[in-house]
Amino acid sequence: MNRVVITGIGALTAIGNSVPEYLEGLRSGRSGAGPITHFDAENFKTRFACEVKDWDPTTRIDKREARRQDRYTLMALFSADEALQMAGLLGEDGNTISAVDPDRAGCIWASGIGGLRSLEEQIEIYEGGDGTPRYNPFMIPRMIANMGAGHISMRYNLRGPSYATVSACASGGHALAAAADDIRLGRADVMVTGGSEAVISKVAIGGFNSMKALSTRNDDPATASRPYDADRDGFVLGEGAGAIVLESLEHAKARGATIIAEIGGYAASSDAYHISAPHPEGAGAKMAMINALKDAGLQAEDVDYINTHGTSTPIGDTAELKAIKLAFGEAVYGANISSTKSMTGHLLGAAAAIEAVACILAIQHNFVPPTINHFSKDPDIDEKLQLTFNEAVERRVDVAISNTFGFGGHNSATIFKRYSE
Repeated sequence: MNRVVITGIGALTAIGNSVPEYLEGLRSGRSGAGPITHFDAENFKTRFACEVKDWDPTTRIDKREARRQDRYTLMALFSADEALQMAGLLGEDGNTISAVDPDRAGCIWASGIGGLRSLEEQIEIYEGGDGTPRYNPFMIPRMIANMGAGHISMRYNLRGPSYATVSACASGGHALAAAADDIRLGRADVMVTGGSEAVISKVAIGGFNSMKALSTRNDDPATASRPYDADRDGFVLGEGAGAIVLESLEHAKARGATIIAEIGGYAASSDAYHISAPHPEGAGAKMAMINALKDAGLQAEDVDYINTHGTSTPIGDTAELKAIKLAFGEAVYGANISSTKSMTGHLLGAAAAIEAVACILAIQHNFVPPTINHFSKDPDIDEKLQLTFNEAVERRVDVAISNTFGFGGHNSATIFKRYSE
């Protein structure tokens, strides 16, 4: 099978609108949470989120085209463009890839919910009228969850495998694994993968509030996402995108590409337990990590950094740590563990994408991003675990694993490693 390497990454998050900005945000332990500006949230139980700030999509996307698209597809295109530029794959026109057969290049992109904001806006327009349907002709293409992959493929003439993965908060992990498989098995030479989410809206905030899933720490949004803290009270909704360019090692070397990391292995599993709650003993999550290590041909003690799902929910955080201890055994105490959601918020279907980028940056720059907002110890959490609280840790990172778990019991674990001949 082909080795799968990474030659480009892109990031658009609440703590940075590019890879360099995101890196600085991760290193400094900056919170991206603040009052919601996308709509009037005064009457909602949660009135804050991790919004992308000071972002102009038209710096990379044509203004006319941008008016026709949902925010989540604009975020997809924006981050993919950064990743393809880093990979050195864009032609002179900036809109097509070069040095690759377009029939052997594709895009598998994730979004848990897709264009929810576009759907919400159109329903409000209809309900505010006289009952006559006056829907925007772009409403359906704006809202469906496959259009991230569709627009990236169309813009860059990627005629190979192209589709979306939708598995709630594990969507990005499944997209990356599927894209890597296409290269491993020889079906493609280059794949653009990742995920985007832009659902800071009335429907999303109201819906997650009704499930009691969100933090309601309205008096202090910046510290509301506090994974592993005794006083955690729910996750903070985030938005943004992460993009990764994957290539076969042979293809990347043939064109003289700079290789920034390698895909080690990956695995998926199911809790088969509950529509939203994780298995309390981490049964499915454990197997995703164990099988990812097997796929990578690595031992637990080889892992330097574990980027956890770590959403800041009372049940979820402890269940994941149980799963990690079961999967890693005593080797877990040698690895640094952190949840970058403490800074970016939870990007649902795009979470795995921006957290994959965080793992790649950790390997490139030899540091572990912190879990910020830790104030009080949870007596149910093993104190010997290196949960990397509040400040980044400088250490050599050769192998990192990223966990993402979704409603419905979907689990994904992906291993990234330092590239070497």
